[in-house]
Amino acid sequence: MSTKPPRLLVVDDDPELRGLLQRFLSEHGFKVRTASSGSEMDRELRREPADLLVLDLMMPGEDGLAITRRLRADGESIPILMLTARGDPVDRVLGLEMGCDDYLAKPFLPRELVARATAILRRMTPSGASVVEEAIAFGPFSLDVTGHRLSRDGAEIALSSREFALLSTLAQAQGRTLSRATLVERAIGRDAEVTDRAIDVAIARLRKAIGDDPANPQWVRTIWGAGYMLATGSE
Repeated sequence: MSTKPPRLLVVDDDPELRGLLQRFLSEHGFKVRTASSGSEMDRELRREPADLLVLDLMMPGEDGLAITRRLRADGESIPILMLTARGDPVDRVLGLEMGCDDYLAKPFLPRELVARATAILRRMTPSGASVVEEAIAFGPFSLDVTGHRLSRDGAEIALSSREFALLSTLAQAQGRTLSRATLVERAIGRDAEVTDRAIDVAIARLRKAIGDDPANPQWVRTIWGAGYMLATGSE
């Protein structure tokens, strides 16, 4: 059975880097298009959707953070891998707060980019190696794990790939508390550069997306000193 190659859209204002990444990623099984700006990215996405956006942080005009903020505000859940020449942890946290899924600082080895992109796409595609409940209900919510959809009272809620991965991991734990380290391993991947702070930021974004009161969360609960759990509503 043949499978279609993952579709990547590389957005960077450096034409030399765009060409290098397009060649290298294409050689590793991806279908790659490129764009030099946010407006060109918009045209490419209207022409054909992408499975992953590889987005440069530092671009003239609309930069990577502004593009991420705009896409998420519009309900666009396409996963985003952010590239940056700055390794400042503040930049990483800002990117995660805006809704990007992973971060890679320049200069980087192209093989590391392949590994990060593959890990993000793997999280988006349920593995047949384990049994996964197709639909998990909690309160007014219905989580379709295989279809990558969350709905509340029948209305679909847009989540980023990281938010969805965290929610589905918590849901499949069936009310058990998961530590931050376990969430990183199961929902994000061991090879990702993720701190406890990044997990907390992602949980905060998830709560906001599902309308969970951050001061007194009903569904995604903090278990102090232990981690997080998803309440089933049957307590």
